[in-house]
Amino acid sequence: MTTDNVTMWRELDIDLKSHDRLLGALGPIYQQIYLSQRNRPEGMGFFDFVVGDIHGIRVRELREHAKNGGKVVATYCVFVPEELVWAAGAIPVGLCAGTQFSVPIAEEVLPRNTCALIKSSFGFKLGKICPYVQASHLIVGETTCDGKKKMFEMLGQYQPVYVMEVPNKKTAASRQLWLEEVRAFKGVLEKLTQNEITAENLSAATQLTNQRRRALKRLYDLRKARPVPISGKDALLVTQVSFYDDAGRCTRQVSALCDELDKRVAKGEGVALEDAPRILISGSPMAIPNWKLHHLLETAGAVVVCEESCTGTRHFSDLVAPGSDGLDGALNTIAERYMNIHCACFTPNNERLDDIVNLTKEYRADGVIHYNLQFCHTYANEAVRVEKRLEEEGIPLLRIETDYGDEDTGQLKTRIEAFLEMLRK
Repeated sequence: MTTDNVTMWRELDIDLKSHDRLLGALGPIYQQIYLSQRNRPEGMGFFDFVVGDIHGIRVRELREHAKNGGKVVATYCVFVPEELVWAAGAIPVGLCAGTQFSVPIAEEVLPRNTCALIKSSFGFKLGKICPYVQASHLIVGETTCDGKKKMFEMLGQYQPVYVMEVPNKKTAASRQLWLEEVRAFKGVLEKLTQNEITAENLSAATQLTNQRRRALKRLYDLRKARPVPISGKDALLVTQVSFYDDAGRCTRQVSALCDELDKRVAKGEGVALEDAPRILISGSPMAIPNWKLHHLLETAGAVVVCEESCTGTRHFSDLVAPGSDGLDGALNTIAERYMNIHCACFTPNNERLDDIVNLTKEYRADGVIHYNLQFCHTYANEAVRVEKRLEEEGIPLLRIETDYGDEDTGQLKTRIEAFLEMLRK
């Protein structure tokens, strides 16, 4: 912790005592889960560095951007089109939180039977713990979840919030509604930044985000190898960092990591035994520092090869197609790309079931874990259909519902070990 960081946090009105406790707890957890791994790729050093100064260097970059007249736009969901944010000269940053630390703070206001992601994220603002929240000029919410919708109403009492309406069906009328939401968001950003979004700067922003998506897709493709050249924990961390790091820098670092992994694959080098059970995780997103499930699986001898989630394949799977007809055409292609995200908020949602089956086969996974944050009702209910579909396909499934606490770790460990033992037979 540097004096410069402390000065910056004070300027952002951070509760330094609570913030110090958070960072003090994060270090040992990271050491235990990440730095204790053997045979890690050297390219993970950058991501270790990012976590080691998680509230320092990047926050300072955002502050410099603001001092030069720029804006910081914070989001909680992959449905918010970041291409528009970059095109407006602003910087997008993800705010989802994955720590139990801020949950009790949020429970002073929110009902306890609210999902941990919502409580943790809201608690960061309420407790003035997160510099990314404090450094943002606008928070953009979305209507993918009833709990988040109501949380955004309360969050708006503390900081400017704008909410995009995501339709729950994929009909022609719904697509038109979403296109109008994208257009309205463009107007909000132009008013915030006083910069015009043009076909030219939107094209450049689209290329920037598409390049990062290609790099992340390349990383995931390398996880198809047997043995796997990178742990699921490390791959998850790379994706998590991508939500708030500079897009160009992230692309370069992920590409360099993939170059190293290419060499590992060519030599047949892996981080787990070749016959280690290969697991696909599907379901709720996992924000930093939510690494519990991956850690339990990989310390039990399995290897996570893919995540069908918003902190996995949904984040990068589809590129924005080149637009035609100028700005209107570009907005159309952006809207269409985001409507292809197969979130559990949609009904019906057969596409997500297809994704899980296809990814299981593509990554040669031996089994699937459906991960559900407690009180996340959309994923909990959709798990019923997932279970039925995978049973029809003959794909082993374990359903896990948990939160950010450690109280259920022993029980989860027992269930996971039993599931892996079944896969090994």
